[in-house]
Amino acid sequence: MSQEETILNFLLGIQQEYGGAIPFHRFMAEALHHPRFGYYGAHIADVGARGDFSTSATLSPRLGSAIASWALARARERGWKRLPLVEIGAGSGELARTILGQLGWFRRLRTDYFIVESSPVLRARQEHLLGRLGVRWHDSMGAALEALGGRALIFSNELVDAFPCKLFEKSPEGWSELGVRLSAEGGLSECFVGEKLDNPWFGKLGHLPTGQRVERHDSYDEWLNSWAASWREGSLLTIDYGDLAQDLYTHSPAGSLRGYWKHRRLTGRDVYSRFGKQDLTADVNFSDLMDWGLQAGWRTLQFTTQREFLQTWCRKSSESAEKEGILDSPQGAGGAFKVLEQVPEC
Repeated sequence: MSQEETILNFLLGIQQEYGGAIPFHRFMAEALHHPRFGYYGAHIADVGARGDFSTSATLSPRLGSAIASWALARARERGWKRLPLVEIGAGSGELARTILGQLGWFRRLRTDYFIVESSPVLRARQEHLLGRLGVRWHDSMGAALEALGGRALIFSNELVDAFPCKLFEKSPEGWSELGVRLSAEGGLSECFVGEKLDNPWFGKLGHLPTGQRVERHDSYDEWLNSWAASWREGSLLTIDYGDLAQDLYTHSPAGSLRGYWKHRRLTGRDVYSRFGKQDLTADVNFSDLMDWGLQAGWRTLQFTTQREFLQTWCRKSSESAEKEGILDSPQGAGGAFKVLEQVPEC
């Protein structure tokens, strides 16, 4: 049996499990994280020029420099003698290497740098790059926080967008969840799953027109709840592309769901192609992250653009003006990427 036939039979089994159609969030979860078929689980080659997409950390060291300055300042404010850092989803490891380089060898002696990584492929790359810098890896946030006694400065760059999202579409009758239906021959079509949705969450999106599509990262909320009670002191810094609910979909009637393959942006039906061989992602609704944080007992300390974060925490370097502008441009990454900092209430 070919790999394609094996994957099709696997998906048809999931479809049968759901009674005739696979909710999109389950399709995305398997496409990204299945240990044998998934993109992050088995097939991602690299992040950056040699991979399917680049991140701010692979384009310039400025983000790492800014995070290092931010972390040192937050540790000083709390009077901590040691610097407890937890990076979630470290990608190629370039961000960690920059941060540790900015700290310097003496400060690193008093730093606990933990990485929580779910991708075996990326973890192997990180271990090769960072193994001599005192970095330690954990399979879960719970394990990392237990090792640090619940005190940590936690950060991530382009993490939330990699969590499976639910996909919704607005009709004249209201909002419905979308899924996919496969035929025994491998044909795929989108369909609605379940009943019309009557949920207060959609009230924030009442201004959107019929036909609008939106995404919601419920799996990220579930993941936060799995470790929130173990975190008692510190800051959580979340960097990702997206916006607040009222602005997120203003110019995106088809939603923000897309794929990346060899640095090509793929939309529409192309997001369903190359199962497990391409990245899938959607913009982050930071209003959701703030609300979920409140439910976990956290408050928002700051919400800003990447441009403003860099201007606050990172001095201009000797890089070329072109490289400086990659992360700073208000029309590009500087404005599209947002930075959210949350802290647990005492």
